[in-house]
Amino acid sequence: MDRRTDPEPPPADTAPAGTARHWLLFVHQLPSHPSNLRVRTWRRLQQIGAIPVKQAVYVLPDTANAREDFAWLTTEVKAAGGEAAVFAGDSVDAWTDDELIEGFRRARQEDYAALAADLERASKRLTPLRRKAGASPRRDDVRGARDSRAAADGRLLDTFRERLMTIERIDFFAAAGRDRVTTLFADFDTRVSGDAKRTPGTAPARDRTAYQRRLWVTRPRPGVDRMSSAWLVRRFIDPRARFGFAADRDAVPHRAVPFDMSGVEFSHQGDGCTFETLCSAFGLSGPALARIAAIVHDLDLKEHRFAAPETATVGTLIDGLRLACSDDDTLLAQGMALFESLFLSFDQAARAAAPPAARRTAPARNATKRAVRKQRRGPS
Repeated sequence: MDRRTDPEPPPADTAPAGTARHWLLFVHQLPSHPSNLRVRTWRRLQQIGAIPVKQAVYVLPDTANAREDFAWLTTEVKAAGGEAAVFAGDSVDAWTDDELIEGFRRARQEDYAALAADLERASKRLTPLRRKAGASPRRDDVRGARDSRAAADGRLLDTFRERLMTIERIDFFAAAGRDRVTTLFADFDTRVSGDAKRTPGTAPARDRTAYQRRLWVTRPRPGVDRMSSAWLVRRFIDPRARFGFAADRDAVPHRAVPFDMSGVEFSHQGDGCTFETLCSAFGLSGPALARIAAIVHDLDLKEHRFAAPETATVGTLIDGLRLACSDDDTLLAQGMALFESLFLSFDQAARAAAPPAARRTAPARNATKRAVRKQRRGPS
């Protein structure tokens, strides 16, 4: 392993996709006292997203945030009488980059699964306050109980939001399970807050002129929802849109438009995916888009609501693209090309199935308009 201690901060938070990744190793030795130092150190390592590669050796991707986190932890360990050092290297002995990345994804997938289970249990408890048989509580008592429960549900909602944001901050490689959690969280949020704005289709369509030539930012390693949403943006909303990637909404540049992230406008809403949210927000519809939305919904949310015959094939193609493309920009571009092909095919099929009057070509319509205008003017 190519080692160097106390490395200088890199110019950016993440290494460019497709290049050799760099790693930070935190090596430490703890004294026997105080007895709770070991637990505190372990918890802190969990909080910053580090994973163990051997006893007392933990690793993080080499970023400015990771260096700062390890520097603080080194200070804490040394202040307690222990020893700690940070090493940076292009590789980690006995671990390939792919193995390390899979280790990070597996750890975050477990975090997402635990949060999803808690959200499901909490959602089942969101039942209306009922009156016991034969009881006739005073109205003020019922109102007070409801207010108390609403306050408790609100605090629980804040707890879930904080947990989700915490996991996303250390989800360095887009682990599976995040989309399911955001759907469950959006549903829980809607039921707790009763916010009508979260119901798709209730707000007027956005003015697309306010979204021209913008940078649209989403999470790394795009999948079906992010690919299709980027394609939708480029084709129908912002033809000159540029795309970038960030770990969470806090890392999105000023004036950029975040999408498919927790806590942003253009993401999962209610029981819909980001693609459906964008269609609703910008008033986009049509048979071809409806077919794509059905495919994206079922793949992204792991459902069989629409059961479109193309769903499994599209999912297999996207899995192949994610395996073939290590560069996120290339992966997104390939995914957008896939959805452009799907749209052209679906749109042509819809036009072919439309009644003859609806299939008239533009020249035919223009000829009809000219004939009407000539008839109105009378003979020349």
